[in-house]
Amino acid sequence: MSGGNTPSAQVAPLNALLPDRRWRWVALLLALLVLGRLLAMAGLPLMDTTEARYADIGRRMAELGDWVTPWHDQGQPFWGKPPLSFWLTAASFRLLGFTEFAARLPHFLCMLGVVALVAQLARSRDEAWTAVALLGGAVLPLVAAGAVMTDEALVLGTTLAMVSFWHALHAPAAQARNAGWWFFVALAIGLLAKGPLALVLTGLPLGAWVLLTRRFNAARRALPWLPGLALMATLVLPWYALAEHRTPGFLAYFLIGEHWHRFVTPGWQGDLYGTAHRFPPGAIWAFAVVAVLPWSVLTPLAAWRHRHGGGRVGTAAPAGAGAAHEVIDRSRVLYLACWALAPLVFFTAARNIIWTYALPALPALALLGAGFLLQRVGSQATPRWLAAGLALTLLGGVVGVAQLRHSGDMAMRSSRELVAQWLQAGGRLDGMGGPALVIVGQRQFSASYYSHGQARHVDRAEDVESQLPTGPDRSAGAVVALGVGHETELPQAQRLGQFGHYLLVRLKPS
Repeated sequence: MSGGNTPSAQVAPLNALLPDRRWRWVALLLALLVLGRLLAMAGLPLMDTTEARYADIGRRMAELGDWVTPWHDQGQPFWGKPPLSFWLTAASFRLLGFTEFAARLPHFLCMLGVVALVAQLARSRDEAWTAVALLGGAVLPLVAAGAVMTDEALVLGTTLAMVSFWHALHAPAAQARNAGWWFFVALAIGLLAKGPLALVLTGLPLGAWVLLTRRFNAARRALPWLPGLALMATLVLPWYALAEHRTPGFLAYFLIGEHWHRFVTPGWQGDLYGTAHRFPPGAIWAFAVVAVLPWSVLTPLAAWRHRHGGGRVGTAAPAGAGAAHEVIDRSRVLYLACWALAPLVFFTAARNIIWTYALPALPALALLGAGFLLQRVGSQATPRWLAAGLALTLLGGVVGVAQLRHSGDMAMRSSRELVAQWLQAGGRLDGMGGPALVIVGQRQFSASYYSHGQARHVDRAEDVESQLPTGPDRSAGAVVALGVGHETELPQAQRLGQFGHYLLVRLKPS
């Protein structure tokens, strides 16, 4: 029988989710976190390496009007990721201009969408507020919400897919039909955000849950499989085909290199765009614990303090629920557990990973944690624990930004001030005259972004002369950023200042 007529918790209307007196401090602290994140998005410079790299790719896309091929550098395509996050960044640049806030806004909105989906899957106001606080107040989602990365679009796709699948099985008929179509749109989002990994992060938990609950027939009937797959292919395949046509070799590198060697080959040397990481197997679990701070400490502490509250671990069924509700409740807990564990299990053996790989698990963990807290701690005490955790996160964010601003770390992780000094010395973003900007040492993507692609990179100081302007502009010379180990290699140059790891000098042609 179709899941459309089975009893389930329905999506609450928006006015039913408005906070009552118990939740006023949680709501206020969440609002302050959002406000603080928006201010940081506007005020902090784009950071090397990941954020500045992806922002610069979006800048090139917006300037060139090339919506098929993301460009890593002049003449070098970026084959590491599909284009969705770059499309979002480039569109934001076109609408709002080339600012840090514009670069980050689409990714903030993606995470806001994830939070909204989590609230929608909650079965009560208390559970919705608890899950939103757990997700919005955790370290990794808060950092990701204001950073230029590809992970936010991926998590939006996987979360939408998991929420849609559940509603396709359990919502009323009309809503279930719509949810079935949204499931395939969500897969398309994931495929355009990160590639086939999205199918794994969705198919693995769904397959495990269907196998454990023996809901094969229900899953088969709940979704419009053939037309849905056709819709997904229509949304996705044209870009993949065009990308291979424009830059042959893309599919081989992306599918084999990025989806096999990246995860199973320790210290993979084939990475075209960076250095492979070499964490020990199982590191993803430690990353997950850090990612959900402060809740990985406060949640067990709250349960320990209120251990005499008793009750079954999991999400309690609504008041007055019968046997059918109880069955769905148990099935829902298992569904969330499969969803939360799948990314962590999948990446357990991988060594070339970063902490953002834990992000797809966090929406389900937030819902599981909400049920756990409300049952073990109670609906009266839970808001107080959440407010304490949100206050810690807010305080940590303020201290972190202050430390970044006053310790010199910002100058070491971003070339914004360095490029500003070059502009002061006569540099031009349009490349029409003025001194060249040459960076000796490791490439700084933030320098490329802030200089609108005018920054040039060389490995050795003796190569700087080859980068000087030619013709009438040669007398302008160059502003040179000397990296660590190269500071004394241009003794004839005029010192302009120290910017993070770089000594900035003015070089006139010999």
